[in-house]
Amino acid sequence: MNIEEILVRAVQQNASDILIVAGLPVSFKLGQVIEREGAPLSPEKTAALARDMYVLAGNRQMDTLLLHGDDDFSVGIKNMARFRINAFKQRGSLSMVIRIVSFQIPDPATLGIPESVISFADLTHGLVLITGPAGSGKSTTLACMVDHINTTRNAHVICIEDPIEYLHHHKMSVVSQRELNLDTDSYDAALRAALRQAPDVILLGELRDAETMRAAVTAAETGHLVLSTLHTIGASSTVDRMIDAFPSQQQNQIRNQLAQVLEGIVTQQLFQDVTSKGLVPAFEIMKLNTAVRNMIRESKSHQLDNVIATSSEQGMITMDQSILKLANAGRITPTAALRHCINPDWMERRMSGALRT
Repeated sequence: MNIEEILVRAVQQNASDILIVAGLPVSFKLGQVIEREGAPLSPEKTAALARDMYVLAGNRQMDTLLLHGDDDFSVGIKNMARFRINAFKQRGSLSMVIRIVSFQIPDPATLGIPESVISFADLTHGLVLITGPAGSGKSTTLACMVDHINTTRNAHVICIEDPIEYLHHHKMSVVSQRELNLDTDSYDAALRAALRQAPDVILLGELRDAETMRAAVTAAETGHLVLSTLHTIGASSTVDRMIDAFPSQQQNQIRNQLAQVLEGIVTQQLFQDVTSKGLVPAFEIMKLNTAVRNMIRESKSHQLDNVIATSSEQGMITMDQSILKLANAGRITPTAALRHCINPDWMERRMSGALRT
């Protein structure tokens, strides 16, 4: 198969990713299962497929890949889909992982994203973080939140991404999308420039370092809604990660700022849905109230889990409570629930008797 045939095949199968690695056949990720098709690829073949992918990307130069060993970019093919590509060297040969992204912004309800998550987009200021492991759907959740703003509000939304995945058409809002290395040099530079571009909402693809975190907190302090992601699991670890990114002498200041501007932390995981071939998400949702702000300010983030567990009337839910709902509804297996929960003893005690047997 040539690269165009591989892309078509992936879209037809509703695959989430394509893995092109020397020594293996072309592999398609369907849900949480990887299926291989055809003969193993030689290093020469993977290099040829990579070159063809760069041609599809408007004859993008391969210098970054060849000099540094990896490169991120995206490609849109008319009447098919958008593709997010990570090209990299692997044991001396060229490889690619290609994420398939629909042209259409997905419907949150169809994906299982609760309204309580999307409602964070109705805020007019503050910092909202979507967290979780790689491949857990963070970018899709952010895209749904931006689309909600775009559909319901008259605002200027600036998206800074690496690379751009979903394309947003202007509806009620004006949506400006900037891509790292194509439109700007860094998240930090783009974020600082965004403050001079009359934004109402700023989306940052990822908070990667202390400089970007500081700029995001500053933007939220000045009255903007800032949406971003972190590769953390759970509200307490997210707060600790942000504070620990700074030198010790600055941590008290950033702790106070974070307690003031943070409005919510959402953590998500994806599970194989046993009722279909798709995936179903579980969400931990923390909203900021006085108790949570005080815990962040007083360096008691280890107590956040208890507040979330006992604040369901405020729209909060722990990851284990969300996983338990999926297990008791028959959407995921007991084995998956126990493997991915935080407290297996708690989970086993509360799963229905039919599930435990």
